[in-house]
This record gives sequence, structure tokens and C-alpha cells, in this order.
Amino acid sequence: MTGALTAAQAMAAAAARLRAAGVDSPARDARVLLAHAARIEAARVTLIAPEELDHDVADRYEQLIALRAIRVPVSHLIGERDFYGRRFKVSGEVLDPRPETETLIEAALAEPFERLLDLGVGSGCILVTLLAERPGATGLGVDLSEAACLQASANAVLHRVTPRADIRQSDWFDAVTGTFDLIVSNPPYIAADEMAGLSEEVRRHEPHLALTDGGDGLGAYRRIAAGVAGHLRPGGRLLVEIGPTQAAAVCGIFSQAGLSDLNVVPDLDGRDRVVSARLR
Repeated sequence: MTGALTAAQAMAAAAARLRAAGVDSPARDARVLLAHAARIEAARVTLIAPEELDHDVADRYEQLIALRAIRVPVSHLIGERDFYGRRFKVSGEVLDPRPETETLIEAALAEPFERLLDLGVGSGCILVTLLAERPGATGLGVDLSEAACLQASANAVLHRVTPRADIRQSDWFDAVTGTFDLIVSNPPYIAADEMAGLSEEVRRHEPHLALTDGGDGLGAYRRIAAGVAGHLRPGGRLLVEIGPTQAAAVCGIFSQAGLSDLNVVPDLDGRDRVVSARLR
């Protein structure tokens, strides 16, 4: 892709290369990565399509396409990902924010809350989004990964919720103090024997700590259920993201822990995505 190629020619060649590598949505990725290489908004790519690429832009684009062809996620290459109308900084140290997690956001915003706990804060996309959407709320986000805590802190600064966000390193509830009227979590729920079936982008480039418990995929829900009563106010809500086949098992775990008003919320594709519960 070096030489006097126009932007349109470079994009076409890149898309063909990504398609041959088995990348989903090769044309979209080629466009987004060209915008990043040229340091312009993706919407402006059409405007430069007839123009020859500068040598520096062509070199950056070649490097980006080479990495995408070996399945490095686009979000890692450009360092950010859109989530619920905001742009979050991401890296290989945290789980990529995903559209289906917006189901949890919608469920959380369906009722008022003042004090929020996010278990496994990761990039901070859930905690930061909920605080940004509810300016009167405060929140605590915890994660076992120090790198994730740093990433979440950076996103809290980016979206100006730092004065209302406390982010700590913790193994689930270990460093958590106080009670909350809303507890949320997108925990690792992939079973160990399902890991091989994940895409290369996820399996090779996202932290396994955020993907799997190394067992049946339900370990995190058991840990949450064991500690939630000590930190959820009476009548408070618990919302967790789940895998599409886990609703019955997670509801059973929460019911045994004394939680009530169990409800399963589907995502936009109709798949079970969130389990909600209350503390009696």
C-alpha cells in the first residue's frame, strides 16, 4: 500500500487484504483505520478518497492493516471504543465495551439511584456512563486488575465524573465498604470449555481474567451472591450481565442467596442478557 495510491485505492486494497484474512466487516475496518492513520474523523474519509496518500499516512496505514490482518482488534489499534454515545479509551488490559452491555445501562437507568457499586469495573464504561447519566449519583468501582483500575480512572477523568467516582483495586467485595442502592457487574462468564470457540480478537487480545472464571462460567455470580447482602440496601437492586444460556442458573444462585424480584432482560437481539434482583 505504499507508492502513489489514492485513499480510495488504498482502502480497497486494505479491505481485500482483511477479507482474505477472515476479518469481519473488512470495508468498515479499512475505512476506520484509514481515518485513524490520516488523523481525521471517519466521516471525512470520503472527502480525501480521490487524493494520493502522503508517505507518512501510507506507512501508518500499512502498519495498522498488517496488525488488523493478524486480528488485533480495531479498538486496540485506535485506542478507543464507542459506548452509549460516549467514546472510551481502551487497551488490551480491559474488556472492550460492547453494545449488548448497553442493555444493563438501560435497566439501571430505569429507576433512580444515588449510590452505585460496579464490581469488575474494567474500562469504567458502566460506572462512568451511569454517573454521567445521573449527575447526582456517586459510585465506587472495583477490579482485581490494577491496570483496569488505571484505565477506568482515565475514563472517569475523560468524562468528568472523577469527583463522584471512587475506583479501587479489590477482589470482589474485599475492599468495599458501605452500602449501595444499586450494584452492577459485567463479570467473567465464559466457561473454560467455551474459550476455544471465541473469535481470535477476543481470545488472543482481551484479558482472560475479564472473560472466564476458569470453570463453569458461574463462579463470579456465586461470589457476588455471597457478598451482596452486606452491601446492598434493603430494596436495592442488583443487575448483572449474563451469557445467553445462563439466566436460569444465575436466577437460581441469586434466589438461594435470598434475593427476590428476579427478572431476565433481553438484549436487542432477543437474547437473555441481564438478570436483575432485589434485596428483601
